[in-house]
Amino acid sequence: MGSIDHGTKQQSSWQDIVARKRQSAETLIPKEWKLPASILDSLAFPLDKHSNKLIGLDIPRKSGLLTDRELDVTENYTVPELLAKLGSGEFTSLEVTTAFSKRAAIAQQLTSCLTETFFDKAIERAKYLDQCRNEGKPLGPLHGLPISIKDGFQIVGTEASIGYVSFLGKKSTTNSPLVELLLSLGAVLYVKTNIPQTLMTADSDNNIFGRTLNPHNTVLNAGGSSGGEGALVAFRGSPLGVGTDVAGSVRIPAICCGTYGFKPTASRVPYGGQQVPALAGWKPITASAGPLTNDFEALEVFVKSVIDATPALLDSTAVDVPWRALEPKVDSKLRIGVLQEDPLYPLHPPVKRILAEAAKKLEAVGHELVPLTAKEGRVSDIQEVAFELFVLHTGTSIGHIKASGEPMVPSVAKADKPANYGNYTFVPDLKDMDFVHKYASLSVLRSELSENWRKIWLEKKLDAVLAPSAQNTAVPHDNFGWPPYTAFLNLLDYPACVIPYGKASKQLDTEAVKMPAAQAQYDPDVLDGAPCSVQVFTRGFRDEECLKVARVVDECLKQS
Repeated sequence: MGSIDHGTKQQSSWQDIVARKRQSAETLIPKEWKLPASILDSLAFPLDKHSNKLIGLDIPRKSGLLTDRELDVTENYTVPELLAKLGSGEFTSLEVTTAFSKRAAIAQQLTSCLTETFFDKAIERAKYLDQCRNEGKPLGPLHGLPISIKDGFQIVGTEASIGYVSFLGKKSTTNSPLVELLLSLGAVLYVKTNIPQTLMTADSDNNIFGRTLNPHNTVLNAGGSSGGEGALVAFRGSPLGVGTDVAGSVRIPAICCGTYGFKPTASRVPYGGQQVPALAGWKPITASAGPLTNDFEALEVFVKSVIDATPALLDSTAVDVPWRALEPKVDSKLRIGVLQEDPLYPLHPPVKRILAEAAKKLEAVGHELVPLTAKEGRVSDIQEVAFELFVLHTGTSIGHIKASGEPMVPSVAKADKPANYGNYTFVPDLKDMDFVHKYASLSVLRSELSENWRKIWLEKKLDAVLAPSAQNTAVPHDNFGWPPYTAFLNLLDYPACVIPYGKASKQLDTEAVKMPAAQAQYDPDVLDGAPCSVQVFTRGFRDEECLKVARVVDECLKQS
């Protein structure tokens, strides 16, 4: 299990509450799904301090807990293929749900990726869906498919504690709109996934459920705030997971764990009805809900299915914009901008190498690549505005921590800031302004930055932009830092897709590089083998175009 000791013992009350919750969670994993001692004895503990490459160790197979059929179901099919086999009756929802539940239970024992589990209810739901299928009454396009979902979404009868001890003991009495929608489409929900205390760091670590570990290498972070989803999906304990993203919280776990991740334009996928840490109604930057998957097609299946179901009928915060079927271009070649690194946020060598390789591959098949300089992209300017909006009001989140007496986890106590915090070149000094004038001033600056990007799209005639996913890959715990290359797209409210591609290599990226103090350092030995990726984004509400271009990029990168 991940490390959960964050310092000296606090008052016993919160620790007693946590102990009861952990004991309850432990009993919900069937005894016959517990890892044998032989497997645990083969690992180096504590897991978060030693390099255990869980995926490479092939523990689900070696454990003997999954049958050959269950290994096949969880390892060898894309989501569209699973849905086709569920539709034909070749697979039952019961066997698919059982297989992914067992694998999720294994993932939890190794990576601390789960919060709430309700395997029994999921299996009953799967049996009901199989009966509906047998009667010729499928519920919808996701009929029979298990889907995991981030802890903040509310599911009746479960808790949505989002990493706060003070939130424990409060069970949800209604489902979040997206939960209702997924159920109406025929999905099976079976687990909720781990997150950071406050939901505002790239390390999914809290005092209740512990630290989510990266299944590629347990000394590296799994990302946040949807880190449980990233780890679970990468371990193939879920065919499709749902996270949320206000500064990169879908994309950072995808980056760290080597999965696909898609952040839609805010409010196209319903986000309402969640447990949130901030002041109710305070949304200086609107968060998005989006999928993490192991196959690109699953992103399209999820987003199209959800939007086609008219989510605005269930969630008043969702925009009522139908899914658009795009006509094929007469000229299939694309004009793609390539965002260069910002000097304040230099790229780790493998990230720089992968971005250059991706651009070269796209150009080789005839796409037109248009360099976008750091001065044009204004990533560092956007960070200043985004950070100041995020910290305009933080008292509510900290108040939830103080309410129980629990300590801050290391990544929250560290409170990562932009690289030039305290020495801004774009945001003026706000300290003498009242709250309203601060917010108004930042809104004006935000509009200026949005206008800058409007001109880029118009003048350069771009179909999309290829960009770094982050300044680094997964890194040692509590070192990810401020996420410039994801947060800037939240401020602009652009859809963005992370595409896994390549790995860090100490043979190819040989030199240790000294990075700025606010950024994770590059150590080729420690980061060797970490997943790499690229990011594709388009203008706001061009989600369909974003996925279409991302598919082209993904297919190109898969070619040898």
